[in-house]
Amino acid sequence: MKVKVYKLNSFAKTKEGGNAAGVVIDADSLSEKEMGKIAAILGFSETAFLLPSDAADFRVRFFTPKEEVDLCGHATIAAFHTMAHLGLLKPDKYKQETKAGILGIEIKEDHSVMMNQPVPVFSEIIEKDELADSLNIDTSQMPGDLPAQIVSTGLRDIMIPVKSIEILNEMRPDMEKIKIISQKYNAVGYHVFTLESLHGANANCRNFAPLYEIPEESATGTSNGALGCYLYHYGKIKSGQESNIVFEQGYSMKKPSEILVSLSVNQNEIQEVRVGGSAKNLTLSEIELYERD
Repeated sequence: MKVKVYKLNSFAKTKEGGNAAGVVIDADSLSEKEMGKIAAILGFSETAFLLPSDAADFRVRFFTPKEEVDLCGHATIAAFHTMAHLGLLKPDKYKQETKAGILGIEIKEDHSVMMNQPVPVFSEIIEKDELADSLNIDTSQMPGDLPAQIVSTGLRDIMIPVKSIEILNEMRPDMEKIKIISQKYNAVGYHVFTLESLHGANANCRNFAPLYEIPEESATGTSNGALGCYLYHYGKIKSGQESNIVFEQGYSMKKPSEILVSLSVNQNEIQEVRVGGSAKNLTLSEIELYERD
């Protein structure tokens, strides 16, 4: 059995940038095991599988090469950009059913996509010593006015501030230690950031999720949604700026990426989280599954 798979780069700032994702548009005939196999063969950090839904316009399942996850920002961008590019969807607002809930999607005229994420949940604050050791940096390289904290807008990520782009780019993460700490705190991984930027963004980021066989990711939608909420919560995003937040990622991997975050706030409470961007380099290939499950 051959399965058509679209491949493209979400959140791409340049042709070389973004985060590669796979998209399977007609996935209702595939078993869960087959979806996992396809994701493993592709080897991208996530692949999106589109299925019919009774509760939304589409049901979307997301698989890493290792296992299924509840939500994935860049694979969502990839899925809806692909359908728009193929003429299957027009610029408009839609709903996707995910394991993180039913979430809104907006396709814009240029086929860029904004997706809703769940409102933030602020969880454990983690001792910086424990995290610094796993990143091979010193706690003196981490700012004192921001905590290391687990924040979720669909997936639990550990937000870790560092003082500069130089520190961010030169750190040498210990993937085994990160895996153990991620497991300990039931987190997907680390989202490490600095408020310094290269092109006027609100922060520059790196993301490590070795627990899910993603040593480093070049653009991470869910983590940056959580980061936007975290920075607003701690006063680093000023009132009036919360609807136009920009994050840089992937530069350390030579895959420049730009992730847009828009928060709707009422009386300092975050009411809505939207994350989005554009996608590039859409191609089609076929994967052969040699046996049915």
